[in-house]
Amino acid sequence: MLRDGAIEAEGVWKRFRSDHRRGLKLHDHLLRWRANAGGRSARWRWALRDIDLRATRGESIGLIGANGSGKSTLLKILNRVMYPYAGTAVVGGRIGALVEVRGGLHQELSGRENIFVYGTLLGSSRRDVARRLDEIVAFAELESALDRQTKFYSTGMQMRLGFAVAAHLEPDVFLVDEILAIGDASFQQRCLDRMREVTLEGTTLILVSHDLASVEATCERGVWLDDGQKAADGPIGEVLYEYRKSVQDATRMIPTEEQGPIRLLKVAAHGPDGGSARSQQPLDLTLVLESEERRAVDLCVGVSEGTATPVFVVRNVVELDCGEQAVQCELSSLPLPRGRFAVWVGAFDLDERDLLPWRPVADLDVIGPDLDATPAGVARLAPVQVDAVWTDGDGLLS
Repeated sequence: MLRDGAIEAEGVWKRFRSDHRRGLKLHDHLLRWRANAGGRSARWRWALRDIDLRATRGESIGLIGANGSGKSTLLKILNRVMYPYAGTAVVGGRIGALVEVRGGLHQELSGRENIFVYGTLLGSSRRDVARRLDEIVAFAELESALDRQTKFYSTGMQMRLGFAVAAHLEPDVFLVDEILAIGDASFQQRCLDRMREVTLEGTTLILVSHDLASVEATCERGVWLDDGQKAADGPIGEVLYEYRKSVQDATRMIPTEEQGPIRLLKVAAHGPDGGSARSQQPLDLTLVLESEERRAVDLCVGVSEGTATPVFVVRNVVELDCGEQAVQCELSSLPLPRGRFAVWVGAFDLDERDLLPWRPVADLDVIGPDLDATPAGVARLAPVQVDAVWTDGDGLLS
């Protein structure tokens, strides 16, 4: 028997049947018959394939991956609302889960009634729920709507109520799916703070989110799912690096392959002496472009950790002649720490229509210091390197 808070999933497979009850066209039927005849039946789709996951009490795990990679399916199996096709998944102790926006809430009941019903479903006694009632209501900020039917709550209000109940009734395992996608900045930070508190109290946390900065701030370990398979499992920083790199590689534009009014033929990024890029030092960027005609373009260059959201962007209107032309951009001080980043380039006409799509085009390896670590539960918006000098009454601090 597992200790409270432990998770042990071994060889988990899960598949779903394709829905053929809708009215299909003759063409769809012919494609399905041909697939069946060739032994490639499309009746089943594998959501999870041979997943192993073990966690000890108090671990905080960030479950990441693209949409459709199997993250929510795995959470539902751990929450025992879904069962695997093969393999085993065992969770020790009480589970607090927020896997669906309205999960555990009855629309016809009031907020107060839902707190007691949901708390009972999580294994708490009515006395325990009553003892934490004021704390739950205050966290969800629903004092004025507590006795209103939940069906009249907004989506954000229902999410706040569900999270508050699940996080305040002392679960042994806390499963959270995309809570940070709903709610204002203040509520999101309170969610991060609460998740940090429950892990310090010994609760095991599994967090699913596309907000990678928040995952990194909350979790110590990362598990990356890719098309239903486990692609990486390890320290959160290393797993996020591999995941971001895969996103970058999947969207990489190879110079000369993109056909359009403007083509990117070459990209070069280096320090002022031609060497490697360094933190807080100048950076020279050279872009060789080819245009079909003479035109003015809005040229944008950005640097990111691999995703489409850049750390910073510089832009300028450039007059391009017909044919090849080199454009140079010098950054006076590169505000990035040590690591590998991606250079993104896009060109637009003056009405902001695409002439060259916004894409990663080159890697940028930066030499310099590591970023200062943020406190647990504090999400860094971007990896910006800032030099600082600390002093007190006696002079410089080390």
